[in-house]
Amino acid sequence: MDTFELAKIAGAVLSALLVIVGFRTVLEISEESQKPEKPGYTLPAPAEQAAAPKPGEGAAVPAPVALPAFDPAAVVKAAADGNVQNGATTFKKCQVCHDGAKDGPNKVGPNLWGVVGRPKASHEGFNYSDAMKAKGGNWTPEDLVTFVHSPKIFVPGTKMLFQGIPDPVDLADLLAYLNTLK
Repeated sequence: MDTFELAKIAGAVLSALLVIVGFRTVLEISEESQKPEKPGYTLPAPAEQAAAPKPGEGAAVPAPVALPAFDPAAVVKAAADGNVQNGATTFKKCQVCHDGAKDGPNKVGPNLWGVVGRPKASHEGFNYSDAMKAKGGNWTPEDLVTFVHSPKIFVPGTKMLFQGIPDPVDLADLLAYLNTLK
């Protein structure tokens, strides 16, 4: 094979690469001009609070919307008529870390069989956080729903990573279910 043949082969390969890269560049340029004005979705972000008006501006600032206060006593009262089946469904969130069977194993969290009325941080074989050990007392229904509603607020320093269940109806149903684990 002489050098002229090699030059033709090299020229063909380079021409093919130029066509491919050039075609791709033209496609990218045409796609740039067709970008939507708005992204497909917006991630939720915390609402920003309006700054207070400066003296003399007189602009009215809307009052922040107050969330209803969490009432554990009302949740416990609702649990008396709670839906145990819905509570069992809600408990599936808990089963990632907890077992609810009698004599069941500890998982990432302690076994929850008989948790209602049991002393806090007392399930045998589970290594509780110091914060939970210091909490003391028994798991009253009010304490249970308050803890499950917001674990990090009820026991600051807890190892439990769960964010909590905000819905009082789900909490009442869950408590009704936990009351059956005896």
